Amino acid sequence: WNHTFYWNCMKAGGGGQPTGRVLDMINASFGSYAAFRTEFENAGNTAFGSGWAWLVHTPTGLKVTKTTGAELPLTEEGCTP
Repeated sequence: WNHTFYWNCMKAGGGGQPTGRVLDMINASFGSYAAFRTEFENAGNTAFGSGWAWLVHTPTGLKVTKTTGAELPLTEEGCTP
């Protein structure tokens, strides 16, 4: 599931800072896009082995989390990648 989700998120010319509602939610949860990016990169760089970094939506806002192996945040109540 993780690889399929990852590849389905890709698009030609994609990437970079989001706009609109997603950016507003990132700013509300992390203070800025730069702060989000730092936290997300840290999660990815410290995920052991075949770990994953995720941006998830929770009832209290967005958060960065990481999982190992084939685990995914859908198994955590209230988290949606």
